[in-house]
Amino acid sequence: MRKMAGKGTHHHSEFPAARLAAERSATVSVCLPARDEEATIGPILDAIMPLMEIGVVDQVVVADASTDATAEIARGRGAEVHRQSDLQAGFGPVQGKGDAMWRALEVLTSDVICYVDADSRDFGPHFVCGLLGPILSADRDVSLVKGFYRRPFDSGEGTPQAEGGGRVTELTARPLLNAFYPQLANIHQPLAGEIAARRDLLENLSFTTGYGVDIGLLIDTWERCGSSGIAQVDLDRRQNRHRPLSELAPMAAAVTDSVLTRARRSGRTAGSATSTAHERPPAASLTRMAA
Repeated sequence: MRKMAGKGTHHHSEFPAARLAAERSATVSVCLPARDEEATIGPILDAIMPLMEIGVVDQVVVADASTDATAEIARGRGAEVHRQSDLQAGFGPVQGKGDAMWRALEVLTSDVICYVDADSRDFGPHFVCGLLGPILSADRDVSLVKGFYRRPFDSGEGTPQAEGGGRVTELTARPLLNAFYPQLANIHQPLAGEIAARRDLLENLSFTTGYGVDIGLLIDTWERCGSSGIAQVDLDRRQNRHRPLSELAPMAAAVTDSVLTRARRSGRTAGSATSTAHERPPAASLTRMAA
């Protein structure tokens, strides 16, 4: 694991739930975009919902697009459940994870938004507390927190390997950041779906609708806030399902498009700044238009 010096890197153990409950002054919403996650959504919510009882979290939302029992399980655990297609319905069909994250802003009510994936195994409350910590307790300048972790590779056909997860990160995202955004090259996992951010930041950023959303938000936050506005937190270990190699090419293409589109817009490389992916406009711009 690469090490990054400086106050922007933390370990989740710095931010126990009791500390956050005592120190926080901002409200917090946790959002889980979900699609057919009935096998994992229950245990994840079992870890998150007690954080509401002790005063760390104010709202837990599952933005759902499932055909299985994900929504029913989530409601049974006490989470709010909203169909992705019912949110910002005027924008037509939901076009991917980034679109679901953007649409969820319509129902997320808090000052700080924490997004976590709904397919994680071995999930614990330290995921949420670790992500929230730098914003709520450690550094008032921080606007975006990225999680990082060890990712064993589990093909489902034997004993998981200690390393090997994060193939798109290592083969696509990291070389692109090294080339065009070297200031972000030490972000351990730029594609991590576990983030926390201030609402006023998220409402002023565009969201790539698909798999390129996470690296797009990272770059756009750096452009807006600089390196001091970004922190990362070691969450120890994350195990999720791994996709076959045949499914990684579209993901890598989406990441490449997201980075190159931003590099062209900022003049870091030549070519058209038009993205092949859809982007949703800053949510704050919709509010201004409505007014």
